Amino acid sequence: MARRKVTIVGAGHVGATTAQRIADRELADVVLVDVLPGIPQGKALDISESGPVEGYDCRISGSNDYRETANSDVVVITAGVARKPGMSRDDLLRTNYDIVKDVTERVVKHSPKCIIIVVSNPLDAMAQTAFRISRFPRQRVIGMAGVLDSARFRAFIAMELDVSVDNVHAFVLGGHGDTMVPLPRYSTVSGIPITELMTKETIERLAQRARDGGAEIVKLLNTSAWYAPSASIVEMVDAILNDRKKILPCSTFLEGEYGISDLCIGVPVKLGAKGIEQVIEISLTNDERAALHRSAAAVKELTDLLGV
Repeated sequence: MARRKVTIVGAGHVGATTAQRIADRELADVVLVDVLPGIPQGKALDISESGPVEGYDCRISGSNDYRETANSDVVVITAGVARKPGMSRDDLLRTNYDIVKDVTERVVKHSPKCIIIVVSNPLDAMAQTAFRISRFPRQRVIGMAGVLDSARFRAFIAMELDVSVDNVHAFVLGGHGDTMVPLPRYSTVSGIPITELMTKETIERLAQRARDGGAEIVKLLNTSAWYAPSASIVEMVDAILNDRKKILPCSTFLEGEYGISDLCIGVPVKLGAKGIEQVIEISLTNDERAALHRSAAAVKELTDLLGV
């Protein structure tokens, strides 16, 4: 059986931590790619030297050349300029568009059958950029945001109620960032909707903290988060490589679902070996649908600016 191969573009905190988590779980061989000479090679070597202690045999390599990435099963794009304090995700728009466009062209050239997971911000607009540039079917270009947003919401619910995070499931739709749409009706603790366990005010406070989750960390660290984002990426990589058919919130190109067309936005999907195997449409209240459409309008402003 051929060894599975994951390429991670961008060897910063998110990319390198993702490589380490993939190795720890022995999911695949990993190629770290970055424009900075020495950085991907050095980090890959360091992770490789952890192997004898941790007991994994995955091959981890680093390169500045996309030829090393040939025939990857999954390519994760984390490349881009990180947010600085006071900088919105949208400030990153033009710079990261140019980066993601260039990366996608190189990835497609060397791995025409891969599944692309986009992590660069502003997330939904960058996922749409990769979708348009790659010309892949929508099943094979996926934005990572909802898994992270849900994880943050779940963590805050667990902290508030003093329960195990294992018991908590949270549902988040929409664009990544300020217009994110948490769905309390579909968020549960051991099957009990959180609306039965907390006041409306408490739920809204936690939902707002989840929306601001990235900014809260930027304020503390003066740079973007990487532990929770890398864990969220690896959940998606695992679902694809092991064909788990997991229902996860991901940014995908909608073709009429939820009354939205020609736009990448976060909705629940079934993730398996073919990528997005099904877009799950759930019933929404009028308020929830209106919030999702407001979120979609905010994303569309960005994709219109970029012409994607």
